[in-house]
Amino acid sequence: MRDDIVVFLGPTLSETEARRHLDAIYLPPIGCGDVVRAVGQYAPSAIVLIDGVFAQFPAVRHQEILWAMARGVRMYGASSIGALRAAELAPQGMIGHGLIYRWYRRQPLADDADVTVPMAPVELGSSALGDALIDIRLSLRNAERAGVIEKWLRHDLESLARSLHFSQRSFPKLFAAAENSRSPIDQLEALKAWLKAGVVNQKRTDAVNLLKYLDNQNINNLNESFPFEFELTESFANDMEYYNLLDTLLSKGA
Repeated sequence: MRDDIVVFLGPTLSETEARRHLDAIYLPPIGCGDVVRAVGQYAPSAIVLIDGVFAQFPAVRHQEILWAMARGVRMYGASSIGALRAAELAPQGMIGHGLIYRWYRRQPLADDADVTVPMAPVELGSSALGDALIDIRLSLRNAERAGVIEKWLRHDLESLARSLHFSQRSFPKLFAAAENSRSPIDQLEALKAWLKAGVVNQKRTDAVNLLKYLDNQNINNLNESFPFEFELTESFANDMEYYNLLDTLLSKGA
């Protein structure tokens, strides 16, 4: 087991499948304070961000990622919140992986909700309860290229999908909205049949590829200096004190 790597994972990929590619320490979707907790509890060489909490809980902060990197922890991101944070912190040394990460690097104003899906509670495995817009768009594009739907219908379906709140976004609800908008039934039925084998899950693909990559890496032998010095701000210190973390870690010399 790779006890030098901590992975925050949720709806993108099940832990059972993830372990087939990288046998590491797996934790539920990341939230504010969890990077600091992981550093204090596991002293990892690397932390991988894939999935994270949102909306009802504070999301992981940029400052705690920088805090960890300044202490020599290599930070990787892909697929979901990991791709977002990696794209935002690439200049500071966070390492992104996959198509979604590269897309966010090229599109800095892209919506965070494009990769967001509703998920079950941690106690029930944090499984996905919908489909991400990025996966819907890529699936529709491939369907058009395969001649299943026409270009104008792809654009209409993309617009309908974006109009759905991420908490309600899924292929079944997209098809229901399309039928209400009187889209051509024959193409919709052909698309439904094609998606049984043709649906794209880019978030899963990016996560699997990153885990496979890390399985072949000796993190402790990768020497790299980070292009910044971390400055402990009052805001960050206050937040971490709220989560009962920073004083304990600093007293340990972390």
